[in-house]
This record gives sequence, structure tokens and C-alpha cells, in this order.
Amino acid sequence: MLKPLRQGLPPLDPAAVSDAASCLLPARYEAVREARRFTRGTLDQWDVGDRFDDICLVVSELATNALRHALPAAHGRGGEQSASVRLQLMRWADRLVCAVRDPSHETPVPGDSDDFSAESGRGLVLVDSFADSWGWHPLAGGLQGKVVWAMFRLRAG
Repeated sequence: MLKPLRQGLPPLDPAAVSDAASCLLPARYEAVREARRFTRGTLDQWDVGDRFDDICLVVSELATNALRHALPAAHGRGGEQSASVRLQLMRWADRLVCAVRDPSHETPVPGDSDDFSAESGRGLVLVDSFADSWGWHPLAGGLQGKVVWAMFRLRAG
């Protein structure tokens, strides 16, 4: 899962991850609240300085997008939960990565950033504004779906 995160960035040694946490999000829209709760609780234990609010906002947007756009229609309304969304947080000394895995192969596309009156479609525009970088890649091997990630640079404490 980390290989695409290495492209264009200083080396990210998986062995150098100082902290990591993940949670499975149920296939219902209320899971965004759980993603926020999990993220806040995890970040309270890690020293992320002034990036706390930015990270929580981005996790909320990534989880919302996965639950809204990446799950089959029945899943978002309490359908069977064979498809799943997983949130993973990984912290190194100088950066933090939020990654959301979902079962869709669809390319995430930012909405129209000029239409701020729209009720939806700005999630990835917000991710792009608040994260230092973001991207996505399809899962490899026998895994189905993709990972959408956002990276935050942390100030050295």
C-alpha cells in the first residue's frame, strides 16, 4: 500500500513508521462519524501539532467519498456488508498519511471548485486544499478496489 506514496516524495520506510492505526468502517453513512471519532482519539495520542484539524477534516472527506461513491448503492443504506471501507493512519517523525481503502475501481475526481453553492462535490477539492499531497492507486494482487490517501507534513517537535 505504501509504494505509490513513495513516488515524488522523500523515502518512506515502512519499518520507520512510528505509529499506525486502522479501523474498519461499516457500510453505512453514519460511519463517517466513527471515522472522525477514531481519528480524533488516535491523533490525541500522537503529536501532530497544528495539523490536527486539517487531518480530521480530510479523513472525514475521504471517508464520506468512499461511503458515498465507492460502495454499491445498497451498502450505504444498510445493505449487506461484504464490501468494506478501511481507514488507516500512519505517522512518521515528519509526516502523517491518511489512507482510505474501498472496493471501487472508479477514479476519484475532484468536483467543480467554482460552484461553492453545490451541496456536494467539493470533498477532494478540500482534501487538495488542506493536505500537502494526495493521490490514489488501485489495490494490487487479489485485492479489489483502491486506496485514496492524503499526506501531511508535520513540524519537527
